[in-house]
Amino acid sequence: MEETKESLTFKGVAERLTLGITRILENMPGVVDVRFVEREPAEKRSLLSWEQRNTCILPEDLRDFYLTTDGFTLTWGVKLDNECVSLGYMMINSVARLCPLQQPVSMFSLPNAPSLTDLDWEEDTESGKRHVPAAPHFDSRSRIFELDSCGGNGKVCLVYKNCTPGVVAQQSEIWFLDRSLCWHFLTATFTSYYRLMITHLGLPEWQYTFTPYGPSPQAKQWASLYQPLTYNSDLSLPDHTGDSHLNKLDPTKAFRGKAKVPIPKKKQSAQCSSGSTAKSQGGTGRHGVKR
Repeated sequence: MEETKESLTFKGVAERLTLGITRILENMPGVVDVRFVEREPAEKRSLLSWEQRNTCILPEDLRDFYLTTDGFTLTWGVKLDNECVSLGYMMINSVARLCPLQQPVSMFSLPNAPSLTDLDWEEDTESGKRHVPAAPHFDSRSRIFELDSCGGNGKVCLVYKNCTPGVVAQQSEIWFLDRSLCWHFLTATFTSYYRLMITHLGLPEWQYTFTPYGPSPQAKQWASLYQPLTYNSDLSLPDHTGDSHLNKLDPTKAFRGKAKVPIPKKKQSAQCSSGSTAKSQGGTGRHGVKR
């Protein structure tokens, strides 16, 4: 009885953590292998140790998240040609893996090798023109910690800006660092980012929706199939054809094999018979003229 109560309790906690997205995914056509990794809550001393080691105060919502579960991982795939292909991936690093983006210089690295600090400019005037928050810096002015590696497509980071050496940083934001090492603002709080991740179902390159260039064409196809209502990166483009940009594909038929279309033999036979009668009539006409 106690084990059953504990399993039901954890199931309720997992349901609240995933915001019910697991049941939604399981009911989607073509979706298979939905997995949510169970993790124990983080200890308070590990959170205090992280704050002392990095001279930063964790946001209250992120602290509450870690006290509920030490990280988050939810994956799902699709069935294509009787094979399971991994597609959705949602992840929040554990406290132990919430590491600084700027790692210490290794003793085996070259002495004159460039670092991320070399990419910084003295002034960031472009962000001020676009009325967006100032981008983080790779040097000591910002303290950056990796929340999600995005499967190699970039990094979602917890960023503390306007930092002073030796002073505890308290204000944080969530930013996306793309593969070209350009920063893109996502949300001001961890809770908003978490809901954003769940809403986008962890689809590939969904973070690039918040960049000027957007995700790749393949990622757009997956998004238009499984997220037709919330995916609107192309809705701002003018539609010259008058067609809607929303998905018109039927998901129940998307993964079926192609059926051969039967050749309409009856129509061809009708055409042939009509052509033969026309020729016969034309022949009698010619004979009539000769006569």
